[in-house]
This record gives sequence, C-alpha cells and structure tokens, in this order.
Amino acid sequence: MTDPISDFLTRVRNAYLAGHKVVEIPSSKMKLELTRILHEKGYILSYRLIEGTPSNTIKIALKYHPETKKAAIKKIVRVSSPGLRQYVGVDQMPRVLNGLGIAVISTSKGMITDKEAREMNIGGEVICYVY
Repeated sequence: MTDPISDFLTRVRNAYLAGHKVVEIPSSKMKLELTRILHEKGYILSYRLIEGTPSNTIKIALKYHPETKKAAIKKIVRVSSPGLRQYVGVDQMPRVLNGLGIAVISTSKGMITDKEAREMNIGGEVICYVY
C-alpha cells in the first residue's frame, strides 16, 4: 500500500456511505492521531485500539444524527499525497467551509487542526479536509 492515510479516509468514507455503525482500520501512529482529532471535533462517536498479534487495529464507532440518520461527515478529502505533498505556512492556512469544517495539519508539534495551527503560529503539511 503506497498511501495508508488515503486508505484510512476511504474506509471511513465508504463505511458512512454504506450506513455501517463500526469500521475497523489497521493501526499506525498517524492514523491514531487522525482518529483522535475526528473524535475530539465530534465527527465520530468513539474509537478503541485493539491490540492483536499480527497487527493492531482501530475500531471506530461512526456517528449519525439520531432522527434523520444523516452521517456526521458529509465529505472527507485527502489533500496531500505521497506524490504531491501540500505544505502551507501560517499565512496560507486553509479555511474549510469558512470555518465550519476542519483541515488536519501535520506539524512539528504533531497532528492538529487548522485553527490550532493558526493559534500556535505554525504551518505544516495539509493532510485532509473534513466537513
């Protein structure tokens, strides 16, 4: 697999489109941080790291609106890819849907959202947009 983060985003997107309640994803430090951010911002219900012998997996409980059954994530888009990395400074930090969505940025301080990066005055690699 050449792009594990893209695979992570695709699995989450497909699970939402299929109406699944839970999705399992092979674990890595970057995927775990991305999952933590999605949980903190309210895009997923919960997550758990399941330790296994061959490899660890992340079990994610997806979030839907209780009455309308609409998914919490409308769109999740990969921005930077292994073939074309997208780096931004603090002055070019993207705003997703004028602040309603989030951009996940990989910085020297770890993975954070665009809002946190502006507050900390640091730039980095734009991983994905979520709204």
